[in-house]
Amino acid sequence: MADDNFFDRVYKVVKQIPYGKVTTYGMIAEFLGSKRSARMVGWALNSSKHNLENIPAHRVVNRQGILTGKRHFGSHNTMKELLESEGVKIVNDNIADLEKYLWHPSK
Repeated sequence: MADDNFFDRVYKVVKQIPYGKVTTYGMIAEFLGSKRSARMVGWALNSSKHNLENIPAHRVVNRQGILTGKRHFGSHNTMKELLESEGVKIVNDNIADLEKYLWHPSK
């Protein structure tokens, strides 16, 4: 059974990601004190579609800036379109210049 408290903590962090910025599954996991739980962060975000709150899961990418969660948004282009609407440049399902858009939860 998933750790609902962990999921809630993930959602709290994700809701803080600024418009036009992204972070990674691993950065969230490390910030929450579970450095090796990046995959669990992904599970939490996949479950967030059932959450009534607005959780901007599209702002979380893998450590290389790849839109690995895109298949969970209904259409394969939704995640890309949401990020581009916020001014994030995407090339071949990757964040172009990841460092420019990267938000660190610890800062």
